[in-house]
Amino acid sequence: MNLEEKFKMLQLCYAAALADSTLRYSNEGILEKIMGQKRNEQMKNGAMLAKKFSVQDPKQAFVNVQNLFGCASWNCEDIENGFFAVNMSCILCSMCKKTGASSPCQIYCLSPIEAMIKGIKPSATFSVRKTLWNDDKCFVTVEL
Repeated sequence: MNLEEKFKMLQLCYAAALADSTLRYSNEGILEKIMGQKRNEQMKNGAMLAKKFSVQDPKQAFVNVQNLFGCASWNCEDIENGFFAVNMSCILCSMCKKTGASSPCQIYCLSPIEAMIKGIKPSATFSVRKTLWNDDKCFVTVEL
């Protein structure tokens, strides 16, 4: 197995571990509680997260997470007062749907991305319009 194949396998194993934890939190009825706790931690540590993910520009929060985890495929386009990000597929979302888990979108994807953006640009507005959980794509607008 070459290095690229190993990396892809690790990405799949990571997504499977996140799907498993989402299923277990869902089954225990604690997903909402943990999601709130994690969101608070992520928002407090947004600047540190951004630094660890080499995010210096808000769009990089989407791109750098995508490049590392290989779970989603975000495309960003500029608009007058910021940009929007669209994603048409997500391995983690698919895995969670197949296992009967609840949505992993906020806890493992959107909240960390929002935290990084606000960590480098505190005045930014992050609005989730759609997710693949209940729609055909993820659609997020970021006003800067």
